[in-house]
Amino acid sequence: MSGEPEKSYCFKVENKFIVKSGSKKRMWRSLKQILTADRTLPWPDDAVLYYSINAPPSFKPTKKYSDISGLPAPYIDRHSKLYYSNAEEFATVRNLPMDITAGYLQLRGASTIVG
Repeated sequence: MSGEPEKSYCFKVENKFIVKSGSKKRMWRSLKQILTADRTLPWPDDAVLYYSINAPPSFKPTKKYSDISGLPAPYIDRHSKLYYSNAEEFATVRNLPMDITAGYLQLRGASTIVG
């Protein structure tokens, strides 16, 4: 073991962004600083870095929120396709004119045609 050179790891390099407060050392680096430092290091081609992470699609269903109040919406109106969270909002959804309903659907990004 005495003849082997010691391996150096890039994450053990002393950092100039260390703030000393009392007896503890805390590192304060923004994401921009981390990305800049990562790009300057010689990484292998298959390395996973902050700027190259692609997350897979989620297995959980997307949460639905009321188009009127923004609360979690367990219900959907069959006629207008708007989400609502309680009986008062249901009455409001049913009394909305078609152009307002189409506006809510457009804001949500729903491509269904109200009819």
